[in-house]
Amino acid sequence: MNQGMQLWDYIVFMLYFAVVAAIGYSIYRKQAKTASTTDYFLAEGSLTWWAIGASLIASNISAEQFIGMSGSGFAMGLAIASYEWMAALTLLVVAVFFLPIYLKNKIYTMPQFLSDRFDGRVSTVMAVFWLLVYVFVNLSSILYLGALTLERMVGLNFMVCVIGLAVFAIVITLGGMRVIGYTDVFQVLVLIIGGLITAYLALDLVAQNFGTSGFFAGLSILHKEAPDHFDMILSPDNKFYNELPGLTVLVGGLWIANLSYWGSNQYITQRALGAKDLDTAQKGLLFAGFLKLMMPLIVVIPGIAAYVLHNVDPAFKASMTVADVVKPDRAYSSLLDLLPTGLKGVAFAALVAAIVASLAGKANSIATIFTLDIFKKFMDKEASEDKLVRIGQVSILGSFIIAIMVAPALTSLDQGFQYIQEYTGFITPGVCAIFLLGLFWKKATPTAALTAALLTIPLSALMKSLTPMVPFLDRMGYVFLILVALMVLISYLKPESSKKEIVVDRSLFETSFGFRIGALLIMGILAALYIAYW
Repeated sequence: MNQGMQLWDYIVFMLYFAVVAAIGYSIYRKQAKTASTTDYFLAEGSLTWWAIGASLIASNISAEQFIGMSGSGFAMGLAIASYEWMAALTLLVVAVFFLPIYLKNKIYTMPQFLSDRFDGRVSTVMAVFWLLVYVFVNLSSILYLGALTLERMVGLNFMVCVIGLAVFAIVITLGGMRVIGYTDVFQVLVLIIGGLITAYLALDLVAQNFGTSGFFAGLSILHKEAPDHFDMILSPDNKFYNELPGLTVLVGGLWIANLSYWGSNQYITQRALGAKDLDTAQKGLLFAGFLKLMMPLIVVIPGIAAYVLHNVDPAFKASMTVADVVKPDRAYSSLLDLLPTGLKGVAFAALVAAIVASLAGKANSIATIFTLDIFKKFMDKEASEDKLVRIGQVSILGSFIIAIMVAPALTSLDQGFQYIQEYTGFITPGVCAIFLLGLFWKKATPTAALTAALLTIPLSALMKSLTPMVPFLDRMGYVFLILVALMVLISYLKPESSKKEIVVDRSLFETSFGFRIGALLIMGILAALYIAYW
């Protein structure tokens, strides 16, 4: 096997690094003299639809997809693509029903919505939960998965890779949301081009092992050699049913995970509020939906290709084995090891682009929530704009220091993507229940929302302890239903008025003709995919 990066690979990577640095520095210089908190954290009114869509995908697609989802593709197959394809449908729902309410009511952060709709207790509890998840699950796991692959490709020490990725992301994040938004456009271009090249070459490698060549020949061989890896809806007798429980991915717990992630997540509001108007923001989410349709080709198909290569190539199998145990999360890095010089540099740049862009987006969300919803509210209500920006920058540095310390503790993971989904899912049912009832049911009370916020983690942990054999997506669904029932009961038993009226009008949900055509196209493609691979 062709081990390690060569000179031309490093040249290609340094070219990518130089372009990102130049774009970021140029945007930073333009905004440096006028940056306010809304401009620094939200880039208010300055992002185009394509920048919003690209930034959403850049923040979402990271090591957890390239490494973690490829690992899950290796282990369980195309079924894991439901996270991507159902997200495309969820983005349409968010664009039509969530986004108009946020923009109409000038919602800048998710805790701000909770404070306006309910009260400060609910917003503070959820702000703390979000900060803990973003730092201890998201940042740390992305650093871990990214460093794991860089360690194999570059040959550097694991902790050196962790620190290097963190420093790169910090430099971008400190420039603010506008710098992140526009560097993300280039980052997405790199990760898509690099990802498609890797997918093409992976399938070609499969074909070559069977005496032929080409992308479509390789894809045909995958279907023939690993037919069980092309079932989208897993049956109960499938050993991975506990992770993707059949129809739940279409009508159950995956909707809760997706609505929570895309509909009540700081990443969404920060990018959407960067638009000049609702139409621009909705087009941005529509664009992100189309990009989502493409992602399984980039991150799942290579994992299935690695599974087939693992079965026919002893050297490839050895590259994925640690202490006689095959590690699915090594699938993508083992594939990258086989790429020719130069193209390996492109794939490497794509992977780093995905990691850094996602780290930057999450770190900016951490800074926004901590600065506007914790520091300004409880520590210094009269803080100047300049001070708030500085506090945001300090919180970025602090969050990365913690994530760097936590990342090495994740080395025992088998499938990193599933780890992220399951443990993020401890707060997901509560978030989804609070936001859905808060947005669309006027009778939901602050006490009811606080109850759901306080119970989501202990109830999820209790369900995991008492029902370990129940798939975690189903557990999320059960916890969600319990919390919704409690919120409804408490709201009727103890009626309260909201702190501030949230404007919800049917006219808000009208969309442009172009958006409706694009939405129908996405739904049609999704229907065809699920029919073909059911």
